[in-house]
Amino acid sequence: MEVRGKKVTVIGMGRTALALSRLLIREGAEPFVSEHKDKATLQDLRPQFDALGVPYECGGHSGRCLEHTALVIPSPGVPPSAEPLEGARRAGIPIVGEIEFAWRFAASRILAITGTNGKTTATELTRALVAACGHSVLLAGNNDVPLSEAVMAESAPEYIVLEVSSFQLAFADTFRPWLAALLNITPDHLTWHGGMDAYAAAKQRLFARQTARDVAVLNADDPVVAAITAPPGVARWHFSLNNEPERGLWVRGEEICEGQTAVARVSDTPLPGRHNLENVLAALCMMRAGRFAWERVLEGLRAFKGVEHRIEFVAERNGVAYYNDSKSTNIESLKVALESFMQPVVLIAGGQGKGSDYRPLRPVVARHVKSLVVMGEDAPLLEQAFGDVAPTRRAADMKEAVECARAVAAPGDVVLLSPACASFDMFDNFEQRGRLFKACVWEL
Repeated sequence: MEVRGKKVTVIGMGRTALALSRLLIREGAEPFVSEHKDKATLQDLRPQFDALGVPYECGGHSGRCLEHTALVIPSPGVPPSAEPLEGARRAGIPIVGEIEFAWRFAASRILAITGTNGKTTATELTRALVAACGHSVLLAGNNDVPLSEAVMAESAPEYIVLEVSSFQLAFADTFRPWLAALLNITPDHLTWHGGMDAYAAAKQRLFARQTARDVAVLNADDPVVAAITAPPGVARWHFSLNNEPERGLWVRGEEICEGQTAVARVSDTPLPGRHNLENVLAALCMMRAGRFAWERVLEGLRAFKGVEHRIEFVAERNGVAYYNDSKSTNIESLKVALESFMQPVVLIAGGQGKGSDYRPLRPVVARHVKSLVVMGEDAPLLEQAFGDVAPTRRAADMKEAVECARAVAAPGDVVLLSPACASFDMFDNFEQRGRLFKACVWEL
């Protein structure tokens, strides 16, 4: 994409906008950043844009942001209905997403993974498996490293493993990964997308530009994913915990099989839970389809210890195991976390809710939760949903929540932080929430 000498407007001032600005400057463009938040909120970011010499506006989007602009790039999370984007459409100014723009400058093969849940674990694992095979690889996308930053690496890696969100895919057009996996689709971000059909359509865009030289990896056990189509000629691999797919990997007892041939064992992964076994199958399908050195892949799998804040083992105290699942920000994540344990669970949940109805989880809570500690804005709603199926206490903060959990936990139990809510009512982000939980556990 030729942007030299042209003004390119980036909507939203954040980590992605900063990386985008650097890439645009490298390509000879003139970036301009427009942000609706006020200057005081952005005091840590603004000096970095000042150092680059990138002009910006804060506190709202003025007519200046689209004036003489050749291209608009929204940061991830900026909804399609945002006024600057509507204005760009009216003016006939092209709009592309950050992933769409940055991938055109990638000299690496791209392995992309999306899904409602599990994509961070799956991408971290895939990166570890590629590295275990002796290849240079970077992890980028919907995490700490924007793709715009990854494509500017001084020495381009052989591979980039990319975590892709539905926000990013909504603005993708020509984006074409070599290997692409869709883990699952459950209701999430529906207000942003405008409904479940639009959300699923955004996920399907991961495969839209693939060709016969590429591979689509799909979850055969998820009916929405199984119905996804890929362009003619694209090799389709499936993974399943239950049934043998026409091409792909499945679980037969304690074996992971391709067809009727065992290629690995379930015990090769140290990650707990059926949902993590799905993540492992997806990553192994990508490795198998990409013809990576299989024995080294299995060595990498056995060495993989998981991802921080994703059902992360923290410590054992007096026979009680403590797990940090702060990344759990929706009810599906909580369901998955609870079903990962056979032991009785003392659950710490709550935070800033997303408008979900918690009551469908009542049977799962009744089966797995010995006691419930609630906190944050949605504490009253969680009490209403589960107070009659599990003894429930309310905590004012994380320290009190951990102390309450310790008081009711017995040897052999699990104390699990799995909020099913966003963190922004009490914390800067889910990472801060999870690390405070761990610090409180270590203080016990």
